[in-house]
Amino acid sequence: MLLSEYDIQYVTQKAIKGSVLSEHLAHQPLEEYQPIKFDFPDEDIMVLNDEKVIGDDEGPEPGARWKLAFDGASNAMGHGIGAVLISPRNGYTPFTARLCFDCTNNMAEYEACIMGLEAVINHRIKILEVYGDSALVIYQVKGEWETRHPKFIPYRAHVVKLTEYFDEITFHHIPREENQVADALATLSSMYKVRFWNEAPIITVERKDEPVVCTVAEEEHDDKPWFYDIKRYLEKQEYPENASATDKKYLRRLASQFFLSGEVLYKRNYDMVLLRCVDKCEADMLIKEIHEGSFGTHASGH
Repeated sequence: MLLSEYDIQYVTQKAIKGSVLSEHLAHQPLEEYQPIKFDFPDEDIMVLNDEKVIGDDEGPEPGARWKLAFDGASNAMGHGIGAVLISPRNGYTPFTARLCFDCTNNMAEYEACIMGLEAVINHRIKILEVYGDSALVIYQVKGEWETRHPKFIPYRAHVVKLTEYFDEITFHHIPREENQVADALATLSSMYKVRFWNEAPIITVERKDEPVVCTVAEEEHDDKPWFYDIKRYLEKQEYPENASATDKKYLRRLASQFFLSGEVLYKRNYDMVLLRCVDKCEADMLIKEIHEGSFGTHASGH
């Protein structure tokens, strides 16, 4: 028996028309379908204002004055540069990089300055104050010092070229003590080994509200104030019974911070203000009177 007329033939399927899909969706609607509301939900709008569109040549907060601090570090671990962009609202944006080539400390300072300026240009900032602790870089860029070293001439020329992008830019020399953030970034980047050009080590800064180890002082119920031993030493130069040599040394150092006037003991504060020492009963009485308002402000602020 021949079955040739029943042989299977494979035919390429035609493309599905869009009308077929729409008819299929129409015959099988979703049960949770929600119609689209085209009305504008303006019942919660209180005020309409025109928002100023920032142009392509303007950065954040047009017309505001920004600050840039830079620093470079060269040590036995390597070379690193750091810069900090400070917004008018005292917001800090750090930039840092590791220099994987030999350079001097002044070259690192120039590299840090250029890195910071290029970052500021990318932010489209037009008014800038630049701060650095390198007197050579600052005064050479300002033109007050002559640039003679052949390595620094192209650096200075590049910085001067970058200043053309700003409407107003000034350079200021500051002490290293006032440039701690940029200095820390430069030192940190000089100590990290970066394997790839785009590798950025992640540094997590945690916040700890309590110390890891704390000292708990237990109260002794001997009907004596906490400053009894200190007052006794200042009056009679006597030590507590069974006091070791270490305890005596500590008591002498502690007593130097107190001052005895008659029967009243005072503690010298850091601003040379004398703080009166009180026992537990007197302290509880003072706290009670303060909470009751005996020492509060009077009526009408008088």
